[in-house]
Amino acid sequence: MKGKIVAGMAAVLILVLVGVYTATAAEVHLWGSTTCQKRFLEPGAKALEDATGIGIKVFGVGTGKGMLALFEGKTSVAISSNVLEGSVASAQKVLAEEGKPPVAVPDGLQFHTITEDIIVPIVHKDNPVARLTWDQLARLNTGEIKNWKEVGGPDMPVKVITSHAGSSTKAVFQELVMKKAAYAADVEEVKSTRLELNLVSTNPGGIGAVSQGFFNLNPGNAKMVKTETISRPLGLITIGDPTPDVRKIIDFFRSGEGRKYIVE
Repeated sequence: MKGKIVAGMAAVLILVLVGVYTATAAEVHLWGSTTCQKRFLEPGAKALEDATGIGIKVFGVGTGKGMLALFEGKTSVAISSNVLEGSVASAQKVLAEEGKPPVAVPDGLQFHTITEDIIVPIVHKDNPVARLTWDQLARLNTGEIKNWKEVGGPDMPVKVITSHAGSSTKAVFQELVMKKAAYAADVEEVKSTRLELNLVSTNPGGIGAVSQGFFNLNPGNAKMVKTETISRPLGLITIGDPTPDVRKIIDFFRSGEGRKYIVE
């Protein structure tokens, strides 16, 4: 009788372990863009799992570091808020900032677009400036314009705030608006979009550029400044065809149901 009890307990333990393995085997790790993280992956994570059985864990380290994780085999999918070429460039920029040589880029990279994103310039809510041209934005961010009175604002120093080297938001803004010019010498570089938004919210002379969707989640004491549209794709990047689980993630967020969870 005792042997039967022990055998039964062992069988139950095996079933429990199998259940645990099954629950965790379908978890996909996604490394990269915090914009993708906040715009659709986290808002839709529960619905994705309910619909597909796929759980996700997001590492919001920026597009550049996410690409490096993909190249190094730490993940089967990176998340990006830039075009494919720009995403690779962000990875190389991270390495350059760390004093490391460029990485060999694998063949067969595929970009799977989920949605489009708009980058918006932001300033403190008490700053009366409401509209800026790309030329004015470029000159503000390079440090050529040092006082807000030069663009119709108050007599107040400009404080440029931007994200880290691997940030695609920064890379796209710098390429499209600033025409690849360097940021002001006294620019304050932060580790995340949230910190960038927070600093602009607390600095009356601050200026930054963030995802409109991210801004809409919690603008703090910042406001958007109108300008010509600055857009870029948000998506997943794989080496070759996506794995079956990653394909389910892509298909879900492209579906009518999945699109309900994309934060605008």
